[in-house]
Amino acid sequence: MASEQERRDPQKRQELDAKARQGETVVPGGTGGKSLEAQEHLAEGRQRGGETRKEQLGHEGYQEIGHRGGESRREQIGHEGYHEMGKKGGLSTKDKSGGERAAEEGIPIDESNYKTRTP
Repeated sequence: MASEQERRDPQKRQELDAKARQGETVVPGGTGGKSLEAQEHLAEGRQRGGETRKEQLGHEGYQEIGHRGGESRREQIGHEGYHEMGKKGGLSTKDKSGGERAAEEGIPIDESNYKTRTP
């Protein structure tokens, strides 16, 4: 991925644009853009999307939406699945995922409980 400083250099921009036209993502968050400029616009819009919603709802409203998402997931996978997922998440660190730590420490995680239940 190209840094913002690299994208300012006219020669580098031409190289990045050529890569983008070949289907490569050259701007973080620019997935799907068919040119360098399109990828820059996509990335900017994606970043701004969450911020705009937060401004519309305010801090408390935005937090409530996140809370509802967690509640919905708990309803989908049930108490046992949600508990297993939390156990794995609680083991994660900056260096290792929860799954890696669980494997290292011999902590059993039953991921079959994660599947969404069918009514």
